[in-house]
Amino acid sequence: MTSVERTMKALWSAQWQRWPRWVARATMLWAVLYAGFGLACVLSGTPLLHYGGGSGSSGLGWAVVAVGAVATLVSGAVVLYGLRPALRVLLWVACGLAAITAFSLLMDVITLMLGQGVDSRASAASKALAAFGAVLLAATARSGRRPGGPAGTAVRAPSAAPRLVQVAVWAGTLAFVPYAVMKLVWASGGVFAGISGEEKLAVSERNGASGLFLTLESWGLDPTALLAVLGVFLLWGLVRPWGQVFPRWTLFLRGRRVPRWLPLAPALLGAATLAPYGVVGVGYLALATADVVTIRRGDFHSSGDALLVGWIGVAAFAVYGIALTLAARSYWLRTDPARPTGARTD
Repeated sequence: MTSVERTMKALWSAQWQRWPRWVARATMLWAVLYAGFGLACVLSGTPLLHYGGGSGSSGLGWAVVAVGAVATLVSGAVVLYGLRPALRVLLWVACGLAAITAFSLLMDVITLMLGQGVDSRASAASKALAAFGAVLLAATARSGRRPGGPAGTAVRAPSAAPRLVQVAVWAGTLAFVPYAVMKLVWASGGVFAGISGEEKLAVSERNGASGLFLTLESWGLDPTALLAVLGVFLLWGLVRPWGQVFPRWTLFLRGRRVPRWLPLAPALLGAATLAPYGVVGVGYLALATADVVTIRRGDFHSSGDALLVGWIGVAAFAVYGIALTLAARSYWLRTDPARPTGARTD
């Protein structure tokens, strides 16, 4: 080992030793800001929940205040007393609550990527803050782990996910086939569920779709179908060895280790959004199918057409979201350097 390498290793070790304390302080700062944001929304009467084009009450603002207050107390205790087992449990509870309040953030991100505006800037900002806080809370809860020893420094060989997880991935892949076909029929000018491609394009333009979105649609390429292809690519990267080491076709990156956070960050965000969105949506559509609730017609010519399209889209999100959750968990376990070699990952 050269002197430069020894110096870099010493600096990294020193920084790692300081990291648990500064991440707890960063979490406490975030928690104070998050609680303040929620309180400001409550006092100003700004709703953070939007559904069906309408606004909800300020109740979610109080929930944001409560999550921020709990996170402030717990992270403050970590700064003062260190990471105790009970505090670690409370950190994970606060992390789960923050993740719940970040629900549907991915939908806002996709909407912005397609050049359309979100329903509420305050709501989108609240979800982004919650997601950032969930990461900080998780980092604080795991900050007691140190590198060192065989378990902390071992580099795992690339491996595939267990067979049951790969079966789930196949289901998540095939679930998008009807969705992609439906979108491509519209993009190519055909008629599906009583609405033509021209009508669908006019609806997109009326809803404020970007020029890029409309251009791709005019070329017969639906942007959401392209995003579905990227989602399936991510899904398979989580369960195949090439998701841990860049394969040959990546040219200059081939043979290098894939940074663990690179696939996990979008996978965890997608799983936290699409799985609950899809499952709740399937429940709602089941009630609508049984005539317990009435589904809105929206831009379609009949409620039956809206129900058909809803089943195709929401079922795809539900199956894919569950498959993504299982695949992300498997990838997490298979790439965890602190996990004993040979431990079960199913």
